[in-house]
Amino acid sequence: MLESLKKAYQDNPNRTLAIGVGALVLTPVILPLLKPVAKATVKTGVILYQKTKGTLAEAGEVMGDIVAEAKAEVIAEQAQRNALPTAKSEGLNGIED
Repeated sequence: MLESLKKAYQDNPNRTLAIGVGALVLTPVILPLLKPVAKATVKTGVILYQKTKGTLAEAGEVMGDIVAEAKAEVIAEQAQRNALPTAKSEGLNGIED
């Protein structure tokens, strides 16, 4: 990009200077017009950030609940499996006696 600017200046230095001076003159006029647009854009970004943050927090809560339920089910299934062989072995011991 720097090379293209150098080439543009070398080809027509007067036009390049006119663009620079025009930018300096128009900046104080354009800046106040762009400030409300920039402010509205930032405000929209902040609102979207807050909504997204809340949604992600809710999703995290739901996932935490699902994980807790799954862990509880796994523990219950393991306890049930451990209890079954004990009951079977007790039943067999009763038959053998």
